[in-house]
Amino acid sequence: MAQVQQRKTALLLGGALLATTAAMAQDTATAPAQPNIILIMSDDMGFSDIERYGGIIRTPALNRLADNGLSYRQFYNTARCCPTRASLLTGLHPHQAGIGHMMEDRGQDGYRGELNARCITIAQALKPAGYKTYAVGKWHVTHDLRPDGDRHNWPLQRGFDRYYGIIGGAASYFDPANLCRDNRIITPYTDPEYSYPQADERYYLTEALGDNAAKFIREHAVANGRQPFFMYVAFTAAHWPMQAPERYVRPYHGKFDKGWDVLRQEKVAAQRRKNIIDKRWTLATDSTLPSWNAVENKEFETRCMEVYAGMISCLDHNIGKITEQLRQSGLLENTLIFFLQDNGACAETVGRAAPPHNHTVPEGEEYHVMAGSELQRYYQPWQTRDGLPVRRGYGVLPGAADTYIAYGKGWAHYSNVPFREYKHWVHEGGIATPLIVHWPAVIRTKGAIRQTPGQLPDIMATIIDVAAAEYPESFNGVEITPLAGASLRPTFDADAESARYLFWEHENNKAIRQGKWKLVYKFTQNTPYQDIDSPTPYHLWELYDMTADRTETRNVAALYPQKVKQLADEWERIAWQSNVKPYPQKKYF
Repeated sequence: MAQVQQRKTALLLGGALLATTAAMAQDTATAPAQPNIILIMSDDMGFSDIERYGGIIRTPALNRLADNGLSYRQFYNTARCCPTRASLLTGLHPHQAGIGHMMEDRGQDGYRGELNARCITIAQALKPAGYKTYAVGKWHVTHDLRPDGDRHNWPLQRGFDRYYGIIGGAASYFDPANLCRDNRIITPYTDPEYSYPQADERYYLTEALGDNAAKFIREHAVANGRQPFFMYVAFTAAHWPMQAPERYVRPYHGKFDKGWDVLRQEKVAAQRRKNIIDKRWTLATDSTLPSWNAVENKEFETRCMEVYAGMISCLDHNIGKITEQLRQSGLLENTLIFFLQDNGACAETVGRAAPPHNHTVPEGEEYHVMAGSELQRYYQPWQTRDGLPVRRGYGVLPGAADTYIAYGKGWAHYSNVPFREYKHWVHEGGIATPLIVHWPAVIRTKGAIRQTPGQLPDIMATIIDVAAAEYPESFNGVEITPLAGASLRPTFDADAESARYLFWEHENNKAIRQGKWKLVYKFTQNTPYQDIDSPTPYHLWELYDMTADRTETRNVAALYPQKVKQLADEWERIAWQSNVKPYPQKKYF
């Protein structure tokens, strides 16, 4: 009885997208054999960085996917890297999968910092349906990164046949810590299967991820060509540090010299002209930001954004490698490709606060040339492999291997145009993501826009649907938490209506959306910690009409108190049901 009730509740959470019956019947009749599926995610990018969503950074590979597929404008992530990965991989809210915050055990089931046994990954769900499975890129859903540590939550133990990437959450792009092939921690110089193909360039992680994804596709086509495959490609770009080969940065020299004030106005004007955003929406602002005229070191600030743009160009180039390999292997037509981002633009100040040329050498260490087999032990390294100090601080021009700097709040605000807030928060700037879907064999309305709201658990629900796979009630003898998402398959033909709830929590920032209404709460340090498990008082919530004001500039909570109460009560119910509450005894925000 408990299991039946749990699955009824999951249906309420996941909801059912409503579509035209005739259209669905037509699709079913013409659907091809099981598709290959590639799920591509970028890291720490804003809603409007890529061209299709209003940016000036060139992304021709993503443009081609959007022009021949679909662009979703109201899709959502979970505001932070590892909770997003947990949700995306499992089809659950992140707390249900055990990763409500970061990679540490906070003493409550929703905050263990590890994927729990009550969830399965997309790979584990697809293998019984006959799929080969591959993972490339950033893993970040386990806290044991040791070369000789516990691997039960590493990719191969979570259903993937092959893996190449970083097990942790961040790293130097030129010499990443926690670099891993299959189950073995390696360096760029001890990898038996890959060496960077350009003799005049050093190893660069984004290039290596694209090359290895293409390699897995090529090898699959030769050895298993008639068997469908699933591939998860989690790029680390454009997460800090701002590092990129200069050939990708050079085209952006001078492109951001106008500064973020003017460029934000130009971007929102272009978005309105192209109907990317509604003309009624007011551009969100951030009063804590200095004006561009008040910035003293404009050379430093523009260089940060130039390198960031170069990182995204490199990311796009490597997405192009993947699609080109599909084409060469004859697999592109029946491959379903998703592209999305793990959170909104990042306003973190990593590497910017210290004085210029501030070098911190760990106790007992000294600068030295590292052997090819020596592991880079720190995700924020203090020296390069060739023995140079890694430079940090405001004024250090980023890009090279001996720098480690984030691009800063001003540019994050520009990346998120027209929305409010950033990574960490659950206002639109923290959770809104582009979603591009490409499947030539099925999608007929090429280049179309979809406005159906959705969030991460829907991706796994969609994949289970199109792959004709089954989501199990138990796995390895453990009862599995029911899916929290709804398949997007009906929206491949047209927008669909839904009355379901979309739900978020991160670091006690809270939001819930139903239809056009979104209720949101921004946590402040003034909230008494002893009251943290109590319901948020109704008067502290903000209410926004997402149709008229998706930029969240007009709080209408005072006008609709009953809607505030309804949504706040529903948020509380889902929070307790989904392991958001109780919060950890040790404060985590």
